[in-house]
Amino acid sequence: MTTTPAHTTVGQPLLERARQLGALRMAVVHPCDATSLAAALDAWRCGLIEPVLVAPRHKLEQVARDGALDLAGVPIDDVPHSHAAAARAVALAASGHVDALMKGSLHTDELMTAVIAATSGLRTARRISHCYLMNTPAYPRPFIITDGAINIAPTLEDKADIVRNAIDLAHILGVATPRVAILAAVETINPRMQATLDAAALCKMADRGQITGAILDGPLAFDNAISAAAAKIKGIASDVAGRADILLVPDLESGNMLAK
Repeated sequence: MTTTPAHTTVGQPLLERARQLGALRMAVVHPCDATSLAAALDAWRCGLIEPVLVAPRHKLEQVARDGALDLAGVPIDDVPHSHAAAARAVALAASGHVDALMKGSLHTDELMTAVIAATSGLRTARRISHCYLMNTPAYPRPFIITDGAINIAPTLEDKADIVRNAIDLAHILGVATPRVAILAAVETINPRMQATLDAAALCKMADRGQITGAILDGPLAFDNAISAAAAKIKGIASDVAGRADILLVPDLESGNMLAK
């Protein structure tokens, strides 16, 4: 799952790259507020998605009227409520009728409960995770923060999958060899701080080919992950420090607060 915060812009290069990949058939799950409905319609008009709005028709029509939004030409799969919308959208994805799911105004856990159900048909061997795609004037390029929305207290095994997912996303975005900073409160290994031990293990997994397609380093504190000057002050010699494309956070709470 990927989120680009509404207060930022990803810029034209990313939009052009998305257009080149072709429009995705997208089940938009319960977009029953003006923000989520407008986002889906904007993506459709930009040629990024072919939407199917999965929601109570009467709610969608009311939101459209209130927000002066035009639903003409957009398929609507009418369902009674948000739980039904999540279940129906998952069924559409599992059957191949849509390529992807887009979260609307329902809660994340409501959608994810349907996605990860044993009978959903969407589960794979790799753990599901979330990526914030960030673009801020203070940093020279877009970067990813993961995972700030799904995995509450990830284990080492979970973190390995989380970083693999983020690497795959970075490749899709055109970053051939992303630099992954594994964040902790300090830059050295401390046996009493699990995040530092996980960082060391993940780096060794990359050395041994268990995680591929990126350069990993950690533990790194947030400042020296994104600031070459901070890394220099700390005496850190690293191909990642100050140039990270991916920030792997210790847990959901830290990732969510950092992104927001």
